[in-house]
Amino acid sequence: MNINLLAVPIMYGCDRNGAQYGPKILREKDLVEVIKNQNHVVYDFGNLFIPSVPESEKYANHEHIKYLKPVAETNNNLAHLVYSSLCSESFPFVVGGDHSLGLGSISGASKHFENLAVIWIDAHGDINTPETSPTGNSHGMPLAAALGVGVPELTNVYYDGPKVKPENVYIIGARDLDEGEVKLAKDLNLNLYTMDTVRKMGISTVIEEVLNKIKSSNIDGVHLSFDIDALDKSLVPGTGTPVSNGFSFEEGKKLLEGFLSTGLIKSMDFVELNPILDNKDMTSNLCIELINYIFKTLR
Repeated sequence: MNINLLAVPIMYGCDRNGAQYGPKILREKDLVEVIKNQNHVVYDFGNLFIPSVPESEKYANHEHIKYLKPVAETNNNLAHLVYSSLCSESFPFVVGGDHSLGLGSISGASKHFENLAVIWIDAHGDINTPETSPTGNSHGMPLAAALGVGVPELTNVYYDGPKVKPENVYIIGARDLDEGEVKLAKDLNLNLYTMDTVRKMGISTVIEEVLNKIKSSNIDGVHLSFDIDALDKSLVPGTGTPVSNGFSFEEGKKLLEGFLSTGLIKSMDFVELNPILDNKDMTSNLCIELINYIFKTLR
């Protein structure tokens, strides 16, 4: 398969130094060769340009959303790269950076596919709005914006209006949801599989149910967005918002294989590695292992 490697070294969405170095560390650990070794052709597009904005100007464009303008600009640019990759029949693999980039990935994919589904594997829902966010960090807002909920600068990234229908969104592994996110998920009737739900149903059953829903929904493309904080905090010290009671490494692999082996996944994010917070490369080494497994199972 032709893989377009799109690195997005952004930290404005999480407002915590370090996430911007994720792509650099993974490249130093032979990211490209790891993918190539699984019999893929890799086109490394380098790092997406991220504008430099001083911390003193983080609220320059919105009273509550930090770094709104550079986040929106970055997502617009990423969206076009993802769209162009899909048009060339390549698989866009987007490496972050923080999860604010998920909006750009979804926007690009949704322009290419008529009826896109999104599988969002994350300890968080990322469906906050300026009104519900306790932090103002936009990495907690990309999925809401993709659904058309939030400020125009984000909801209208790449093209105006919602990028994905609520019934086509599947959030898996969430266990740290804000009150406003719980309400929005209920109001939109999102397919929300919290960690408690996953534990009750079992991972295999969740995978089977999600795939059955997707296959019966006239979906022509699926974007998979994977935040490493979906894994238990003991495994990923090098991430900005770790949460306990997450997936084990083997469970994470099982979840990824369950979706990637189907041929349904057409684009993917891999986000929230923060090397500055890491403990003796524990997280970055695990990320490389996961990426190796991703491209071993991708069909």
